Amino acid sequence: MQLNCIMSNILIIKHGSLGDLIQANGAMKDIKQSFPNDKVLLLTTSPYAHLMSYCPYINGVLIDKRLPRWNVFYLLKLKKTLERFSFTKVFDLQNSSRTKFYRNFFFKNIDCSSTETSLEKDQKKSDFDKEPVLKRMKIQLEKSGINTNFTENPDLSWAIRNVQSLMNQYIEGNYIAIFPFCSSKHKAKVWPYFTQLIKEIKNIYGKKYEVVIAPGPNEINEAKKLNANVILNKESPLNLMELVGLIKGSSYVISNDTGPAHISSHLNKKGLVLFGSHTSAKKVSLGSENFRSIEVKKLKDLEVSTVIEKIRTDLN
Repeated sequence: MQLNCIMSNILIIKHGSLGDLIQANGAMKDIKQSFPNDKVLLLTTSPYAHLMSYCPYINGVLIDKRLPRWNVFYLLKLKKTLERFSFTKVFDLQNSSRTKFYRNFFFKNIDCSSTETSLEKDQKKSDFDKEPVLKRMKIQLEKSGINTNFTENPDLSWAIRNVQSLMNQYIEGNYIAIFPFCSSKHKAKVWPYFTQLIKEIKNIYGKKYEVVIAPGPNEINEAKKLNANVILNKESPLNLMELVGLIKGSSYVISNDTGPAHISSHLNKKGLVLFGSHTSAKKVSLGSENFRSIEVKKLKDLEVSTVIEKIRTDLN
């Protein structure tokens, strides 16, 4: 359904994290299909600009450095940049305190879609936020008149890069991808027994499956301490499209609740994501027919034997 006839500029705001950007892909596709003749621009942060510049549902990427809001010079500069595009519609898919400020400061007289525009009469935002991420996004778009054919089923086929020649530099044959790290802000998401898990996988499968790790920029030194193949491209971390390609080519994935888990889920890879009490797979809309979760109250109480049993069931 096309909502307008005159060409205009539409803005989507989604700063990150990686998992958030991956999950918002279906919503972006639905928005673009509702405005096929308009330019749909994305306001995001620099780590995701390269990836999203290849997204077929986005006509351009604007970068927000997210400097402190007391930095008036930066805010005025960003406001001036955004005003150049004369946006007629804004979809705030981030729905943070920062983007609420943006809606009031930058887009006061512009039609904005947000959590606030999605609430039923007398419904509290705190109650709405208890719903799964993708369900909230679907409700928000439908309240704005968007047909949500893809919001709950993001398609990442456009982001896959063939990394076979790169993988051939490190391993031969099939591999299990392990993502043992998390953002420094989310240490509670980290399962502490990946060293033992890797040892058990090698004892069980030998050379049938190599174990690989694709670390982020701040994870390389820690990754090299683990007994696994650390996959880099010319000594640098893989870019995000290469990361998607590595996950796509894997036989199995084991991950903390982090960006690669969301990629694995939406690629429907065989694998596991490990959750403690910080949230649930349902709340963050993570999981598929093949990519499943183990949820416990305390990650330190999740035994290696329990994870190994799940892996053996899936791979044997």
